[in-house]
Amino acid sequence: MACSIDAGNHQNDATKKVVVDEVSGWLRVYDDGSVDRSWTGPPQALFLMSSVPPSPTPNDDGVTIHDLAGEPNLRLYLPSGDNRNPNTTRLPVLLHLHGGGFCISRYTWYMYHHFYSRLAGTLPAAIISVELPLAPEHRLPAAIHASFAALLRLRSLATSSDHSLLLSGVDFSRVFLIGDSSGGNLVHEVASLAGKESDDFWAPVKLAGGIPIHPGFVRATRSKSELEMKQDAFLTLDMLDKFLGLGLPEGSTKDHPYTCPMGETAPEMEKLRLPPFMVAVAEKDLVRDTNIEYCEAMKKAGKDVEVFFSEGMSHSFYLNKMAVDSDPVTGKRVKELIDAIKDFVSRH
Repeated sequence: MACSIDAGNHQNDATKKVVVDEVSGWLRVYDDGSVDRSWTGPPQALFLMSSVPPSPTPNDDGVTIHDLAGEPNLRLYLPSGDNRNPNTTRLPVLLHLHGGGFCISRYTWYMYHHFYSRLAGTLPAAIISVELPLAPEHRLPAAIHASFAALLRLRSLATSSDHSLLLSGVDFSRVFLIGDSSGGNLVHEVASLAGKESDDFWAPVKLAGGIPIHPGFVRATRSKSELEMKQDAFLTLDMLDKFLGLGLPEGSTKDHPYTCPMGETAPEMEKLRLPPFMVAVAEKDLVRDTNIEYCEAMKKAGKDVEVFFSEGMSHSFYLNKMAVDSDPVTGKRVKELIDAIKDFVSRH
């Protein structure tokens, strides 16, 4: 059986194996099928890939962290009573689907923790992050199935006495899907699947919106932004190609509906039942042009979609805590993104 090794844990017998595929710094696939996800990039960035433990004590964001074991495992970011808006009786729910090209990342990583803890405290909202299966051991649609199962699990939690104290102040009729990068692809796929079921099927859960942030929507042919944009540590063309090559069903190209929902082989958008969407696009993102193409296709299909544009920013900039803390412009853009999400959620 294929095995994986996460950031900070190194493979003792790696020298005995042959690397058959590699994504620089992030992932190595060996000839026996095992996968090493130990971070080999700049050591100063390792903390971003470290797992943050749960904590019942409010952190600096006024948020407590709780792990809800199950299928799939979930992590709950819950604003403390002192951090809630006194005019809001119940908290909306943001179901978070993490990125990583379908191949790397853990829902407990500090990379996500620092942003989603802040988001939970600022909105305020209950944010529930999902543990997703990773490719190439678990190629798509495995992550889609797990994400959909998480939505089903919310429905079960909404009607169960389990975790009643934690979730007593949650409004399950206002559930939003939110996803980073490849997690943005999952937002589209899960919303599409959810729309095939009736409102009665989901009750008391109601999908109120989708928030794909810099989704990994691409085509097999390079877009202008892919060809002309400066590459950075969070996304290079090599990473884009290799992660999707490992993550998509074998034999697929990037024109697959999972990565090109606006393409010719994808389900007709006009026939999809989708909630309102807010798509976050970054000006200097390699996938900027295909993100915009997706939004235009959604609008043409009559869908309720708005675009939030981050000037001067690159892919998933808000997850890079070092840049958020050290660069005033990045810090400002992160605040703008959070404010936009807060505004979108408040209107739906």
